[in-house]
Amino acid sequence: MTSTLQSKLASGRFVLTAEVCPPKGSDCADFLEKSRKLSGLVDAINVTDNQGATMRISPLAAAALLVREGIEPIFQITCRDRNRLALQSDLLGAAALGIENVLALTGDHISFGDHCAGKPVFDLDSVQLLQAIKGLGAGQDLAGKSVTGAPAFFVGAAAAPEAEPFPLTFYKLEKKVAAGAQFFQTQAIFDPERLRLFSEAVRPLKVKVIAGILLLKSAGMARFVTNNIPGLKVPAPLIEELEAAADPLAAGVAIAGRLAAACKPYCDGLHFMAMGREDLIPEILKAVGGRWSAVGS
Repeated sequence: MTSTLQSKLASGRFVLTAEVCPPKGSDCADFLEKSRKLSGLVDAINVTDNQGATMRISPLAAAALLVREGIEPIFQITCRDRNRLALQSDLLGAAALGIENVLALTGDHISFGDHCAGKPVFDLDSVQLLQAIKGLGAGQDLAGKSVTGAPAFFVGAAAAPEAEPFPLTFYKLEKKVAAGAQFFQTQAIFDPERLRLFSEAVRPLKVKVIAGILLLKSAGMARFVTNNIPGLKVPAPLIEELEAAADPLAAGVAIAGRLAAACKPYCDGLHFMAMGREDLIPEILKAVGGRWSAVGS
């Protein structure tokens, strides 16, 4: 089977995806409401996996709920919390539940989250996880045993176009593509020129690029991103713009819109990370133009 996201990218369509965090609890009403409102706007919704090493409901369960709603999910799965048995088990479960898109990630270290006393696993890294997914698709698990019903996922991996040194980053990206990655979802882009150079560099890999757009809600958030997230640095002029704004959130929406419009020529899609303010994504999209310019009007 081919996912709708995969079909659109293969046909040259420009796609939109958005991130919606599952709840910290079993009540998924708000998660589903946000996802329903976005479903007519984006092509798929990323379901995060204990994002920031903060415990939330299983992304497998949340993604399955979206499938039940007729909404296409991208199931994020990280190596932090599971060994190779659990990772493969969850992937087979995802396939059985009708989940077709997977984003394979190493995961934030547990020391960043709300269960710092926990023991991280990291039995596999993201490249090895991609290899495991590729193996399952070929009908074989990591122990060399046959599986009944091989999953056919559209598989993505993370990329950081602004990370340095780029040659080392590119080497890791080559390994991810060789291991089975078919698309990259990037970290937040703050310098569209770096995205242009990145897209030119990875073009020979024949992999789709979906550029990340992060909604900065305040100057404090921008500084936190710069100081705490490897590979990301919010430019000083953007921080100053947020600092000077009478309404920092409105300024953040304007910045996100400008970045989205500037990144659009250099990628195959945009991925929005609104950090709980998914209701503002239509406003950001007005800056992108095309069929999205009248969204929310």
